[in-house]
This record gives sequence, structure tokens and C-alpha cells, in this order.
Amino acid sequence: MRNETITSSPTVMRRADRGLSIAGTRLTLYDLMDYLKRDWPPRLVQHWFQLTEQQITDVMQYLETHRDEVEIEYQQVVREAEELRRHYDDKHREQVAQIKAMPPKPGQEKIRAKLAALEARLRQAEQESLVRS
Repeated sequence: MRNETITSSPTVMRRADRGLSIAGTRLTLYDLMDYLKRDWPPRLVQHWFQLTEQQITDVMQYLETHRDEVEIEYQQVVREAEELRRHYDDKHREQVAQIKAMPPKPGQEKIRAKLAALEARLRQAEQESLVRS
């Protein structure tokens, strides 16, 4: 597959192999959109992905200017990722079940007990959170 690059702005570019990307990085706009759609503030996304102010400003401006077309592409990327995840889940289901059925390795008793206690605390906190809401 050719790695053809089509420039859209100084920061946002369309790469033939992965779509809308941030120039000089391996990040796609779709990666950032996952967080922005979860209501992460742009500045937090900027720091999380170690982007410059100019990069996040250009990305946000591009998303605003091309909202409809980017949203259509984003939904397609999400669908394809979900299909791929289902494919690999199906492909490895039997192997994962075999691994889960294996007895614990000797010497892991303490760490397994800690893990079980942590899981119990997390379940309890989740239940308490649901009751409060």
C-alpha cells in the first residue's frame, strides 16, 4: 500500500494509509475525536497526546470547519474498528477459554488474593456509585 500524503493544512493532512492525521505524528484525528466525544477539554487532549498549542488549535479549527465530512469518516472508522475487534474476539475465543481454564501457577497465591480483593472493592465501589445516581 502506498503511503501517499495529501496536505489539508499545515497541521492536518490526509494520509492514504490512515486518513486524517496530524503532520509529523502517527496520530489520526479519529484518535483525538474518541476523547473529544467523551467531553475531554481540548487542552487536556493536547497535553495527553503531547501536542503543541498550534497543533490542537489547528485540529479544533479543522474539525469545526469540516464537521460533517469528518463525522462521517469517524463513524466509518469506529464501525471498522468494531468489526475488527469482533473478528479477533471470535478468532481467539477458544484460545482465551483454554487459558482461563488453566489452573493457577504455583506461587501466585498471594498476588491472586490481592487481585481478588481489589476486584471485590471495585465492584463494591461501582455498586455504591450506581445506588447514589
